[in-house]
Amino acid sequence: MIPVAFDYVRADSADAALAALAEHGDEAKLMAGGHSLLPMMKLRLAYPSVVVDIGRLDDLSYVRDGGDHIAIGALTKHRAIETDAMVAEHAPLLQHSTSQVGDPQVRHRGTIGGSLAHADAAADHPSALLALGGSVIARSASGEREIAAGDLFAGFLESSLEPTEMITEVRIPKQTGAGWSFQKFNRRAQDWAIVGASIQQVNGAAQVALVNMHPTPVRATAVEEALAGGASAAEAAEQAHVGMEPSSDLNASVEFRQHLARVLVGRGLAEAGIS
Repeated sequence: MIPVAFDYVRADSADAALAALAEHGDEAKLMAGGHSLLPMMKLRLAYPSVVVDIGRLDDLSYVRDGGDHIAIGALTKHRAIETDAMVAEHAPLLQHSTSQVGDPQVRHRGTIGGSLAHADAAADHPSALLALGGSVIARSASGEREIAAGDLFAGFLESSLEPTEMITEVRIPKQTGAGWSFQKFNRRAQDWAIVGASIQQVNGAAQVALVNMHPTPVRATAVEEALAGGASAAEAAEQAHVGMEPSSDLNASVEFRQHLARVLVGRGLAEAGIS
């Protein structure tokens, strides 16, 4: 389908992009790689009157050492994260989950900030951010704020970003040497996950987030609480579906997704060294 007509603005700086958002409010949408926004526009699920292209802002494309965390510019391409040595050393869960995003064409064009702002529960990055306990820096013309991963995802394809805000940086706490796992079940390698799971050991405790098991990206708190209460990994994995509201579609029924969540969390806990 052809999108509804819109005005196009190419921003030459982050300040210019924020000025456009301040001027047009919720009538404007940012476009980085375009892999999320353009399909939604073609399906008439999104119909902004102004598209602000930020894909050429090189100053928001970087991976830096932030001391106790890794700082990643919002416009950093998936491929750059996938191949970065610092990410591989200090956040291997993010490095591996990024390598599973789409196909090489998608990873060379898509950006981490765009993926997180889209807030799709079926995407890989939100679950990794949740399991790692990461955060994003959101900036507007009036200032900036840090939003924890648990506060970023507000609803179905909805983030807690204000219409005048944009993500400028992603911060990932370093987890050097800690156990982790990323599990993804799909029909073809480049497909969205039918169900997935990100698992990270943080200070000896497991943080578990699920893919495509709820309207929003979500932590599997029932699993985490079971482990904290002394349950074995196998026993805790049986709680993976608790509190979740998975959908039923052509790929899987609700019951099958619940089964997959239990299986994948069990496998992930074992791979992360959690018994």
